[in-house]
Amino acid sequence: MTGLLARIVVGLNALANAVGRPLLSFVAAVPGWLSATLVASVSGAFLLFVFKYTSNQAAIKRVRNDIDANLFALKLFKDATPVVLAAQAAMIRGAFRLFVLAVVPMLVMMVPVLLVLGQLSLWYQFRPLHVGEEAVVVLKLGGRPDDPLPAVTLAKTSAAEVVTGPVHVPSRREVVWLLRASEKGSHRLSFLVGEHPVTKELEVGDGFMRVSPRRPGWDWYDILLNPAEPAFSPSSPVQTVDVAYPDRNSWTSGTDTWVIYWFGVSMVAAFAFKPFLNVNL
Repeated sequence: MTGLLARIVVGLNALANAVGRPLLSFVAAVPGWLSATLVASVSGAFLLFVFKYTSNQAAIKRVRNDIDANLFALKLFKDATPVVLAAQAAMIRGAFRLFVLAVVPMLVMMVPVLLVLGQLSLWYQFRPLHVGEEAVVVLKLGGRPDDPLPAVTLAKTSAAEVVTGPVHVPSRREVVWLLRASEKGSHRLSFLVGEHPVTKELEVGDGFMRVSPRRPGWDWYDILLNPAEPAFSPSSPVQTVDVAYPDRNSWTSGTDTWVIYWFGVSMVAAFAFKPFLNVNL
């Protein structure tokens, strides 16, 4: 089952990368707050559109009308305790019915939301290395804890120089390097694990670049969180390769906080577009 989920996520990521890479390329050319706001606004309008056509709009409208009628009854008969209690009970039932009616569209929207967040994380979660900046690279090997470690080498590259390493950590089945970035651009680190070649993206530069901190292993959740690079197959001697990129400092488009900003702006945008798309929420 886990393998099937991994294959499904790999296929969804391939589609998301094919669409997300060109559509989000503008992020590199504009200020972070502007790109984050535009993306969140478009996302809110898109999700509102999906909600409209995956929900029972007629039923939601009826429930909304019932709730409005009971609110009016509360104001009109506020001194009549039985009427007030009945209206409050009806409103609670209405709120529960709205929740039930929202379950299906929310489940449908979950997939595109996760894929969108995965693509956005490549731009906002971390920043690329600056020239002269150091980062730790960790290659995690598969196998049992008591298996001997295979020979692991990192090919020389103009992108970065090795400051320290390789350092072998047998108890964790890891090989670690400390690299210093030396050339701007999108690069690939090339490893040789025994006779098995392995690559990992490395981004060096300023501003916004599409940064992949991990090449994931064959685990659907790990693949979902790290969509940019191909996952290692179950038979690969390597489980993951990580580059410790620095955090991006911005409350609109920086590490972790970009998610909060995206949710906030997308919700505001959805309510703003609601009258124009004629959606009952």
